[in-house]
Order: sequence, then structure tokens, then C-alpha cells
Amino acid sequence: MTTDIQDMHKQPPYGMIVILFIGAFVAILNETLLNVALPSIMEEFEVKPTSVQWLTNGYMLVNGILIPASAFLIQRFTNRKLFLTAMTLFTLGTLLAAISPTFSILLTARLIQAAGSAVMMPLLMNVMLTAFPIEKRGTAMGTFGLVMIVAPAIGPTLSGWIVEHYDWRTLFYIVFPISIISLLIGIFKLKNVTPQRAIKLDVISIILSSFGFGGLLYGFSSAGDKGWDHPSVYITLIVGVIGVVALILRQLRMKDPMLEFRIFRYPMFALSSAISVVLAMALFSGMILIPLYVQTIRGFTPFEAGLLMLPGALVMGIMSPITGRLFDKFGARTLTVIGLIITGVTTYFFTQLDMKITITSLMVIFAIRSFGMSMVMMPVMTNGLNQLPMDQNPHGTAMSNTLQQVSGAIGSALLITVMNSRTNAKAEALAEEAMKNIDPSQVPTGAAAEQMQAEIMNEAMLHGINFSFFISLLIIALAFILALFIKRVGTDGKIITKEAK
Repeated sequence: MTTDIQDMHKQPPYGMIVILFIGAFVAILNETLLNVALPSIMEEFEVKPTSVQWLTNGYMLVNGILIPASAFLIQRFTNRKLFLTAMTLFTLGTLLAAISPTFSILLTARLIQAAGSAVMMPLLMNVMLTAFPIEKRGTAMGTFGLVMIVAPAIGPTLSGWIVEHYDWRTLFYIVFPISIISLLIGIFKLKNVTPQRAIKLDVISIILSSFGFGGLLYGFSSAGDKGWDHPSVYITLIVGVIGVVALILRQLRMKDPMLEFRIFRYPMFALSSAISVVLAMALFSGMILIPLYVQTIRGFTPFEAGLLMLPGALVMGIMSPITGRLFDKFGARTLTVIGLIITGVTTYFFTQLDMKITITSLMVIFAIRSFGMSMVMMPVMTNGLNQLPMDQNPHGTAMSNTLQQVSGAIGSALLITVMNSRTNAKAEALAEEAMKNIDPSQVPTGAAAEQMQAEIMNEAMLHGINFSFFISLLIIALAFILALFIKRVGTDGKIITKEAK
């Protein structure tokens, strides 16, 4: 197997990587594709917002449960068998979703899709880490960044345009032929390149992982909408914390753990994980708060909101391979520090939003912010994974993807909670101030009262969004401090010291 890996390093399997690339792209694109279509689905199936949200929450939960198990799956089964199984599930789920006559069948279809897509990202990352030597991984992982960054970013724009002009089922009819083509090419062209080990699945670990990561993801995802004091939020968070702690303790006692937590003893992997968690939280500020500001306060359509973020997605897509090459040449620290400065400065501009700023200005700022983020995410992750021994790559990729899922949920919950609390406090203050300045005999009623209340809520929400971006700026500052401790990892997987240079 060592000889096979050395042969791959001489001539990486580009054709196979393209197959995995296409499969992962449609799978990750599908994660955000349905968000804009939820109101249309609510209307057709006559379901409440709390029910329709399960189309996205359920998808995310299945990912959160299966991604930690991907380390076991990648070590136990061949990459060919895994890809074909995952892509078959995803394709069947897509077809079922397109023709679903009831909401329950649509939800089932989404969960089947998620079961397929959950393995795709860790599998692609692991194949690339196996196929490329350390000195070329930056370029390879930069190309991989196209999947990780661009697919979820263009999802809302694409779905906004489709839903505005066609039926929501068209979203699945577009994805279905692409997934079929990817599956057929995989059947005829895909080969096995990843090493396998005869390890057994620990059922208790799967159960603990499901309750642990599933509980955390559901709890944090629901907190922004239901509030932290809602029983379904704090109970699931408590269950999640207990589950994760129990999972960690069990994995540390096992000879062949499902998810290896000992990889955090490698300092650059631990540091890259911490920075990635912080960055994922900050990244969600732009993806959540900007659409809220544009649609709720400024009155633009979901498609226009998605269009505003499209140049940023394109910038990240273009820059991702370039950043990978720069990483191979200069290492992660220089790129990360420069990228975080750009991200921090542009985030500061978002703390100053008002009713006058033009959509063009927002688009430019968001694109520059995306440029900064593109210089950070993949270099940080790749530098950390480079320190891991080859046999620990499946655990490294599973851990990285799991942490991104959980931290993304934490980031959105935190920022929405901050926004809601500041909005409510500001609305009360503005209402009291308005009532002081109004003659008691001329208190507005009817339409005038509703208009005044709408103006107060708009101003209060604007204040809440600006403050949430300020919190995001503090999170980015924390990432900047952590980035100063990044050290380059050499081709032997060891940290390069100044003396070694």
C-alpha cells in the first residue's frame, strides 16, 4: 500500500478527484439550495414554519451524526464503494424529493439525501490528502475549497432565481441529472486508492455521537429562533454536551476509536481547529445578517439578496486555487494574517450599516470580505492536517468537518440571539422616547400607529444587526491573535523552527 501511495504522489489520480469533486459539489450545493424555497413548500403542503424548518434542520442533523462516523467508514471501506453508495443514496433522495406528493415523503427524501452527502466531503478531503505529497497539498486543497466555499454560497442565489420563475421541484430536477452523471462516471472510472483496515464499528460510539453532535447541532440551531430558555433548546444542548463528553472518554479508552481525539496532541492541528471554529462562527455573520438586512429592512427580494452575495462567492471560488498555490510557497501564517486583516476591516464597515448605503457598496464590501476569508480558511485547515500522520487523515478530515458543522450552528445561534436581544432592547428604548415626544391627545392610532411601530422596529433591527457584526469583529480579532502562533509544517510533518529555516 505504501508503494501505491508513492505512485499516486508521482501521478495523482486527477480523473478520480474530478469525479469526487462533482459529487461533493452537488451534495454540498443541495444543503443550502432549499432555504429560499421553504415559503413555497409551506404553501403547497400547508405546513407550519416549525415543520418546514426540518427540511434544513433534519439535513444538518443527519450530516452531524454521520460525518463523525466517516473516519470509520473511510478506513473500513474502499473509496469506490463509499462513493457509489453515498451517490446512490443522494440520487435516490433527489428523485424522491422531486416527485414527493406529501411533506412527510419530502422530508424523508431530504434525510436520504443527507445520508449520502455526509460522507462526500470527508471522503474527497481524505483522497486528496492521500494522493498529494505535503508540498503540493496547498494547491490541491485550494481546488477542494471550490466545493467547500462556493457550493453553499451560490445555493441561495440559484434557488432564489429558480423559485422566482419556476416551481420549487425544479431545484431537484436540476440536481438529479448531474448526480446521475456523477454516479455513472463513478461506476465506470472510479478506482480504489485509500488504504483499508479491518476495524469494527462500535455501536455505543455511534449512539453517543448521534446524541452528542446531533443534540448540539439541533440545540444551537433552534436557539436563535426559539430562544435559549425554550425546553427543546436547553434540554437538547444538555444531552449534546453529555453525549460528546461521554464519546470523548470512550474514544480515549479504545484501541481503534471511531473518532480519534488524540489527534489534538498535534499542536498545529489543534491550533488550526481552534481558528477554523472561530472563523466558521464569523463567516456565518455575513451569510445570515446581510440577507436579513437587505430583505427585512431594505425590502429587497430573496433573489436580490442572493445576487448581492454572488460576487463574493465567485471571488472565493477564483481565489481558492490561487490561495492554495500561495500556501505551498509561503505557508499559512502570512496568508492568514493578511486575510484576517482584510476580513476585519470589511466587517467593521458592516457595523456601520444605515438606510442610505447602496446595494453596489454592500456588494463590493462583501466581495472584499470574501477575498479576505478565502486567504484564511483552506490554508489554516491544510496546515493543521499536514502535521497528522497518513493513517490519521480520516480522523483529521472527520474532525475538521464535524467542528465546522457544530461551530457554524453555534455562530448562527450566537449572532441571531445577540441581534434579537439588542433589537428588542433598542425597540423598547425608541418606543419610550417616541411616546415622550408625542402629545397624549395626539397618540397615533390605526395605520399611523402601525407605520410608527414598523419604523421603530426597522431602526431597532438595524441597530441589532450592526451590533452583531461588532461581535463578529471581536471573533475575527480572536482568530487574528491565534493566527500569530501558526508555524509552518514541513514535508516530514514536523513543525519548521527558525533554526531549521
